Amino acid sequence: MNVSSILNQLLSQGSGQSVSRGTAGNGMDVSHVVDSLSSQIKGASGSGGGVDLKSLLGGGALGLMVGSKRGRKMGGKAIKYGALAGIGVLAWKAYQNYQSGSGADASQGQPLEQLQGQAREQRGLEILQAMIMAARADGHIDANERAVLTQEIEKLGADDELQAWIQQQFEAPLDADVLALQADSPQAAREIYLVSAVIIDDQNPMERAWLDQLANALKLPPTLTKELDRQVLEPA
Repeated sequence: MNVSSILNQLLSQGSGQSVSRGTAGNGMDVSHVVDSLSSQIKGASGSGGGVDLKSLLGGGALGLMVGSKRGRKMGGKAIKYGALAGIGVLAWKAYQNYQSGSGADASQGQPLEQLQGQAREQRGLEILQAMIMAARADGHIDANERAVLTQEIEKLGADDELQAWIQQQFEAPLDADVLALQADSPQAAREIYLVSAVIIDDQNPMERAWLDQLANALKLPPTLTKELDRQVLEPA
């Protein structure tokens, strides 16, 4: 399955920037992404009501995942979508802050951006599964929207095997425990939570409940989840 290529394109949609396959392993400059998003937000905020998700995210697969059909508006929280560009780095930074800057042993696992080969493909599947589960958390993806989302992912170049896997994720029960079992390391668990926190609307009770269930299933301490949430809103 060509997971890394598809995930890289999906995550880059959150910043409104394209990312070539050649740079996928090197990650992105999060500060630059945040600056770019800030400019977009300031340019659109004068019209009132915040920024339209569909306009910011381009109406592609990511826009559908975060619920653009609901007309969700974003004010200051719009910046959180820039966090997708450096999901692994930010999850690691949250852990370091949680540990008060002390070092971590190798058993923590590596950030997504540092992984290569099969390890990156596996982590990519975990993160993509988390994104789909978060998008389904309030039940807003109906048959028609699912078909459109499938088409959008197909446009990104997903191969047949990945397309079949994605359809399985749409049909699988929403189970935080099952998703948590996919985490291959503590770092993976943090990335799964962080990407889910980006996708959900924390003002929606059903979506917030899903995120809380996931944090428990991933066995993330409350102080660590708070730090992860802070990184989502302050990715710089």
